[in-house]
Amino acid sequence: MSKLNSVMNRFIVFLFSMIAGTTMSFGQSASNVIDEVIWVVGDDAILKSEVEEARVEAQMQGERFNGDPYCVISEQLAVQKLFLHQASIDSITVSDADVFNSVDNKIERYVQAYGSREKLEEYLERPLSQFRNQLFEMEKNGELMRQVQMNIIKNTKVTPVQVRNYFKNVPEDSLPFVPTTVEVQIFTRAPKISQEEIDRIKADLRSYTERINSGRDKFSTLAVMYSEDGSASKGGELGFMSRGELVPEFANVAFSLTDPNTVSKIVESEYGFHIIQLIEKRGEKVNVRHILRKPRATDQEVMDCVQFLDSVCDDIRRGKFTFEECLPYLSDDKDTRNNYGNMVYTDPQTFQTTSRFEMVNLPSEVARVVTGMQIGEISKPFAMINSQGKEVVAVVKLKNRINGHRASMKEDYQILQETMLEKLNEQKINDWIREKQKTTYVRINSDWRNCEFQYPGWIKE
Repeated sequence: MSKLNSVMNRFIVFLFSMIAGTTMSFGQSASNVIDEVIWVVGDDAILKSEVEEARVEAQMQGERFNGDPYCVISEQLAVQKLFLHQASIDSITVSDADVFNSVDNKIERYVQAYGSREKLEEYLERPLSQFRNQLFEMEKNGELMRQVQMNIIKNTKVTPVQVRNYFKNVPEDSLPFVPTTVEVQIFTRAPKISQEEIDRIKADLRSYTERINSGRDKFSTLAVMYSEDGSASKGGELGFMSRGELVPEFANVAFSLTDPNTVSKIVESEYGFHIIQLIEKRGEKVNVRHILRKPRATDQEVMDCVQFLDSVCDDIRRGKFTFEECLPYLSDDKDTRNNYGNMVYTDPQTFQTTSRFEMVNLPSEVARVVTGMQIGEISKPFAMINSQGKEVVAVVKLKNRINGHRASMKEDYQILQETMLEKLNEQKINDWIREKQKTTYVRINSDWRNCEFQYPGWIKE
């Protein structure tokens, strides 16, 4: 559904560009631009400054427009107004708590990308608190728009006959290109970490608890200084989360806390060792802050694990036992251990799960090893960082490789079905916009009317 997702997210991505950049190409700040209303859509105005800010940010990001940027951007804003007006008519609402969760996660990624909160504020030319409020509006509007669009396309269906009829006369070079995919089996084993290292980590966490309880330090301060979780820059705060969004060991303790002034016992999870402090409970969700510390294996401990698995691989190659027979006894990876070692990929947009990976979607360490392997070959053991951020030693087997090719009904029906569904959904959204234009009051400043719009129905006279 990549094309449809592009259509549905185009306006949302655009919204971020409006608030992320303020430096003007003419040496002026946006606040110094002589502003004016250039469009009115229904009861909402579109300002010249909004379009100019978005244009400059797009330029900074290297985005190219298919046409005059001022025309494209102002029309994107107008379409946004149509979606938001429909959300109001349909009484669509979104949870502020969920929106703030999303905002905080995005800000955390931006902070990591720019290196610090100070550098991000310097780039944005505004405090993060102000940016957070603006990003909240963008995220909220984006979610409202997504829900309107999902309502528009929710009843779209495609039958095998439709797919077959649609593609039977399509030239081969116009069929979707399916990139090379691989199917990979894996087992991973964590190096044995000494008890001394575990005791050291626990002693550190106990010292943090003592400093907090004595009033010498705030929990949030120590989280910034010592936590090895991505939430460290936010003082360890996770935001409101349900029990199912947290690993069980962590959730059990987090939901049992009742006093915001106390610190939990040390909690061990697959990520490492934590201490937790309650911020607030709200219904079935809880907001806590935590400090995560991860025990580290020494180089020798990693090498010992590599050597052990190397001997196991030699036994597999000699036929003493199979790769699959090793999994229940050797693999620490709960996600693949009970699935014959098969790695699976879940598309973040469609949420569909498959055992076929494009190379870019494999963990980088796995992709490097698999690239030169033959089908059925077993790799040498290698170190990698798993999804919990821990160093493990892995062995992979290349189960299958399907080279890049043009899609066919026999081999790639699902891809062709999704391609057709995307086209139909995109057409539905475009048709909806055109119908909405007919019943919505639109006034465009005379200086902004000489455009080749994607949807010509803006100008009615």
